[in-house]
Amino acid sequence: MTVWILAALFGALVLDRIVGDPPALWARLPHPVVLFGHGIAFFDRQLNRETLAPATRRRNGVMAIVLLLALSGAIGLLLSDLFRALGVFGFALELLVVAVFLAQKSLGDHVAAVALGLRTDGLEGGRRAVALIVGRDPQALDEPAVCRAAIESLAENFADGVVAPALWYALAGLPGILAYKMLNTADSMIGHRSDKYRHFGWASARLDDLTNWPAARLSSLLIAAAAWVRQGFAVARRSLSVTLRDSGLHRSPNSGWPEAAMAGALDIQLTGPRIYGGERVSEPMINGAGRPVATVRDIETGVDLFYASCTALTVLPAVLVAVALFV
Repeated sequence: MTVWILAALFGALVLDRIVGDPPALWARLPHPVVLFGHGIAFFDRQLNRETLAPATRRRNGVMAIVLLLALSGAIGLLLSDLFRALGVFGFALELLVVAVFLAQKSLGDHVAAVALGLRTDGLEGGRRAVALIVGRDPQALDEPAVCRAAIESLAENFADGVVAPALWYALAGLPGILAYKMLNTADSMIGHRSDKYRHFGWASARLDDLTNWPAARLSSLLIAAAAWVRQGFAVARRSLSVTLRDSGLHRSPNSGWPEAAMAGALDIQLTGPRIYGGERVSEPMINGAGRPVATVRDIETGVDLFYASCTALTVLPAVLVAVALFV
């Protein structure tokens, strides 16, 4: 970590918190993640044909993600060298690039929209809003299930949409954040266990689990810290206790950490049985001793905790910059 990177990260977190992803901008320009998706889709078409043997598809998937990560890392390195050569102007450009890959405001807005939809248009309004952020069948959700889905998405995406890109930028600069976002996009596109991607997406899924491991744990600490500030030490202690006890109940090695921290902070049950693509996924409840019925108010409190957690994350690089400059 350098002062340049830490200062740019602080500025990017502040900018993303205020501005988010302006729809007018991305209506005129392709978002970098969309470009990442085009590259992933190209390799999918060329190297993941159904006529290929499973072992060949797995090998091709490894080759594809290695090439994509190398390319994105190389682009990040070139941009980093260019921005450093441009001085203050380059610093501003780097700050903007980093902000593009963070998702504080957009995530908070999407989850808050679920609460608004439930309050203004009832269950159907909540289902329409939650369908934009979760993969499960919204028509199979009653109101408490809509609330749980929104809160689970908020917690999980805090880890991989905010904390992880910030962490990888802090550790490895622009090559780190670009490579991470390429990998995370690949996981969302080809990392699931369908017949088509079980072998081709294996490497992307496993690498995504590995790169999200530290961010998932850090995100649970940030949620607990936010709970301490907003609701007191007893709630923060409950958040940490539920995290340590129940994070392993989730089928993902990482998602259980922020979701358990949020479940403990809100004192509600999360995950449990749910339906994806018409298929029932049975998992134990996280925080089974918590309230079984999630409410609109829980979504709103969760969004407040999410923003407080983002503030805690933003403070970290600011403190490190101050230490580097004045100590």
